[in-house]
Amino acid sequence: MFIGDCELKVVQADITGLSVDAIVSEVVTPAGKLKARHVIHAATMGPDNKTDETRIRNSCANALKVADELKVKSVALPALGCAVCGFPLKATAKIMAQQIWKHLREEKSALKEIILCMPDKEAYDIFEKNVNGYLEYMFTKQQAGPFVAVDAIIDINGGIVIIERSNPPFGWALPGGFVDNYESLEDAVRREMKEETDLELLDLKQFHAYSRPGRDPRFHTIGVVFTAKGKGAPKAGDDAAGLKVIKLEDIDKIDFAFDHKQIIRDYITYKKDSRLPI
Repeated sequence: MFIGDCELKVVQADITGLSVDAIVSEVVTPAGKLKARHVIHAATMGPDNKTDETRIRNSCANALKVADELKVKSVALPALGCAVCGFPLKATAKIMAQQIWKHLREEKSALKEIILCMPDKEAYDIFEKNVNGYLEYMFTKQQAGPFVAVDAIIDINGGIVIIERSNPPFGWALPGGFVDNYESLEDAVRREMKEETDLELLDLKQFHAYSRPGRDPRFHTIGVVFTAKGKGAPKAGDDAAGLKVIKLEDIDKIDFAFDHKQIIRDYITYKKDSRLPI
């Protein structure tokens, strides 16, 4: 299976006989008579002579990091924590699959081949099933969505800010966008509002999450809507065709994209029920 440009394999073999640039075992040293040029240390046992998920996860992550620092193209890893510490093979398979996925997705890795080498058929069968099963799930389920977006109802100058979309779906909408990897919802909404409206946000609060399939005609999105007061002079960003501040009572005169008209209606109802000034 390929993750980007790197092929991930599960094999049954003696790891010391593999023709790879590096194998994972003990400290980084010349590999002697081994076919590999390097041996990378991956300590999974703590001072208590035991292992756990965190130690295995960190050990796998560090081994891959060292492999990249050594600029190797291929590396072979055993089932970390299983042979010596007796950690369950199924759990280790999923932990290592997760760390390999994370490393290859987030780092500028030069690795072209990662081999998970199992000493016997039992270990091979468990790893082959669980590693491939996890990665197939990530490829077919997680990458297909739902995607997380943030929008904001920005109160300024007696109205709220809306933008005219320059990309399909066309229409007017609340300013917003997608959450980046390793970005909090709050950081994402502040970034998006600055990019799209040039406004700083004050008194930022989460309002509601909208998740109905079909709310976005492109794909399934979960939209987390915030409320805030705007600071500054609103100005349309480069990816918006226009921007304006509207009164809440004027929303029925405007063609909105997505379900944003309903979101604003929910906001109006909330303000009335909360006895807040509209």
